[in-house]
Amino acid sequence: VSGMKAAVGDRLIIRSRHLDEHVRTGEILEVHGKDGGPPYVVKWEAETGTAVVIPGSDAHIEHPADASAS
Repeated sequence: VSGMKAAVGDRLIIRSRHLDEHVRTGEILEVHGKDGGPPYVVKWEAETGTAVVIPGSDAHIEHPADASAS
């Protein structure tokens, strides 16, 4: 996603494109792109491993400050 920027500790949220699929949420453990861009190493909620993710247009980043403001 062009312009996506994240830092370690941010949350990656991927909305489903299908009605019967859940929203995936994970914590960003590593940022490998320039200036906070992807790819990211993500630990998904309710999963034991990590994954390298290059998010698509259905994803957004939630920064810890964003979560506390809601």
